Amino acid sequence: MQGATLSAPVDERVEKGPPASRRLPGVVYVLALGTFLMGTTEFVVAGLLPEIAGDLQVSVARAGLAITVFAVGMIIGAPLMSMLTLRLPARWTLVLALGVFAAGHVIAAVGDGFGLLLAARFLTALATGAFWAVANVVATRAAGPAASSRAVGVVGSGAMLANVVGVPLGAFAGQLMGWRGPFWILAVLAVAAMALIARSVPHETSGGQTVSIRSELSALRSGRLWLVLAACATMSAGVLGTYTYIAPLLTGRAEIAAGLV
Repeated sequence: MQGATLSAPVDERVEKGPPASRRLPGVVYVLALGTFLMGTTEFVVAGLLPEIAGDLQVSVARAGLAITVFAVGMIIGAPLMSMLTLRLPARWTLVLALGVFAAGHVIAAVGDGFGLLLAARFLTALATGAFWAVANVVATRAAGPAASSRAVGVVGSGAMLANVVGVPLGAFAGQLMGWRGPFWILAVLAVAAMALIARSVPHETSGGQTVSIRSELSALRSGRLWLVLAACATMSAGVLGTYTYIAPLLTGRAEIAAGLV
């Protein structure tokens, strides 16, 4: 009797399995694809810097502003766009962000001036900030409380994979097609991602109906938050300050062929 009583809960747990072992919803991986595209565009310029500088007749140092402007747009776009879209359904926020993202790449690809390129990069960054802010919320809701951390990790891994795979592939495509080629490719992929997002994100998922702008801003009063932000900014400045100019460093200083960058 006692053995039977003790075995019942154990059997039940085995049948159900721990929540953390459940597979994540497909929408989480679709969102990771979106962050992959946006992580790629953020630093694909790093592999194309000499080509952009030569075509637009600016110095390599000035061409690096294409990454700086994108970073500024992300700083402004992530909090601003997330607040402006609080009452807009998350599904449509993501689709709209990808649409603006695609449009920004088309402008960059067809533009003939450095100023227009910077404007397109800033517009693209605003869309990227909006997408990232909402994508994490959608992923956690879709995965549920037990797997929310894993879902955020998968979505964030799209951006990490972009630096390892997307940026080198973009630089390679730029060598074959010219520096505008990767922008066209990213625009087309963004349109395809719009269709996937529209089909994958549930209709009932909405953006922050119970969250107010005041409550969002109240988080800025936390000293610990600013400490974490300062640590992240310091680390990113050290790493990305070098990564931005990786192409001229490899070709100009290390004398590596441009095709190997």
